[in-house]
Amino acid sequence: MSDRVTAAEPQTAAPAAAGSTASPHIDAGDAGYRKDLKSRHINMIAIGGAIGTGLFLGAGGRMANAGPSLFIAYAVCGVFAFFVVRALGELVLYRPSSGAFVSYAREFMGEKGAYTAGWLYFLNWSTTAVADITAAATYAHFWAMFSDVPQWILALIALAVVLAANLISVKYFGEMEFWFAIIKVAALVAFMLVGIFLVVTQHEVGGHTPGLANITDNGGIFPNGVMPMLLLIQGVVFAYASVELCGVAAGETENPEKIMPKAINSIMWRVGLFYVGSVVLLALILPYTAYTGDQSPFVTVFDKLGIPGAAGVMNLVVLTAALSSLNSGLYSTGRILRSMSLAGSAPKFTGVMNKGGVPYGGILLTAGFGVLGVALNYVMPGEAFELVLNFASIGIVGTWAMIMVCSLLFWRAARQGRVARPGYNLPWAPYTQIVTLAFLASVLVLMWMDGGVGRTTVACLPLIAAALVGGWFLVRGRVRATEGRNRD
Repeated sequence: MSDRVTAAEPQTAAPAAAGSTASPHIDAGDAGYRKDLKSRHINMIAIGGAIGTGLFLGAGGRMANAGPSLFIAYAVCGVFAFFVVRALGELVLYRPSSGAFVSYAREFMGEKGAYTAGWLYFLNWSTTAVADITAAATYAHFWAMFSDVPQWILALIALAVVLAANLISVKYFGEMEFWFAIIKVAALVAFMLVGIFLVVTQHEVGGHTPGLANITDNGGIFPNGVMPMLLLIQGVVFAYASVELCGVAAGETENPEKIMPKAINSIMWRVGLFYVGSVVLLALILPYTAYTGDQSPFVTVFDKLGIPGAAGVMNLVVLTAALSSLNSGLYSTGRILRSMSLAGSAPKFTGVMNKGGVPYGGILLTAGFGVLGVALNYVMPGEAFELVLNFASIGIVGTWAMIMVCSLLFWRAARQGRVARPGYNLPWAPYTQIVTLAFLASVLVLMWMDGGVGRTTVACLPLIAAALVGGWFLVRGRVRATEGRNRD
């Protein structure tokens, strides 16, 4: 295999959907990948996507602000996250593609839609990469041996380790995510078992007796009112930032039509069990005032419990979660950018593959923005996580909105008889897409209402739009030339 895979390479097109009169869409960006991801990889990638840094680190500060009502925010956002991934799953079964929603935007919205979807996704993961390395550096400071090491150095080490592992092959990525997810799930299950035991036995934790009294005696479910919980929704959305990853990975697996439905359907109960269940237990074990944004709430519980080494083990787990998220971001943006590059809407070097079938050009571009995150950790270590969290939320909202728009256009094309919807589809369409889009718009409103960094981030939307428009005028000539070569 040559180092460069061009649009002219032969590829196997997805079969046309039953009843469809149109020829199947062919995406040049799908050529050259190896189908090395197995069912167990996809299932655990789906789990890992639903359990990320937003729960392990972000839940502490959010609990301190909103109290036990945080579980409501997680539940509401979890429902809409499920709608998004279910909509993406329907498109994947229609036509698996490593370009995922960028490829579907290209089919149903044209190159402008694909360009917009791809760069919004890059905004999502390039800023999330900064959040992840910031989280990893924050976790490392828990141990005394790293307490004197500057945060930016720890962030740089985290980025270098994950980047090196991601560049080998998709098989290694799948194995890493498999074991990362195993560790996260095992840790959460262990925490929930310990938490249930503490609540049932009312074993004292840090001078507090677990039980409903920790909620009722400290202001109830809404100790600071309903508004703090609503304002936190934009940050909670970040917690589900990786749910779409299994859709990207579907392009590198055999038999996605068998694997994907099971993986996607399981996301809903995982959200209910791990997110909502964990937050409820946290509220029952300690008053919400015991948690802080500087430490994982799970580490806080084990630290106050006084079990030697337990807090350190849990801190190692949440460090793994941050590295897992970073690994996923490098993986997915590499595939998305390659799909865009071969269509002309991303730099040419992001379309380059190595002999292992890894689009390393796009991965390196995302890692480059991670280096900017290292600089951010040097300049403002205290505010780095919160700042990039807001910009990541903008990227997530944009990405999810594009997925739902693609789903809506796909539904309309099916109504017109141009395509056929697979048996596994998004229920209650088109109302589900419309309601989800309205929810995503409300997230932006809440960010504005929150003031501070959130309002500043929303105020940057015109700048982001201007950058997208300006970028389109820069690449449109190459996009049209690429379209012409593909038609020839």
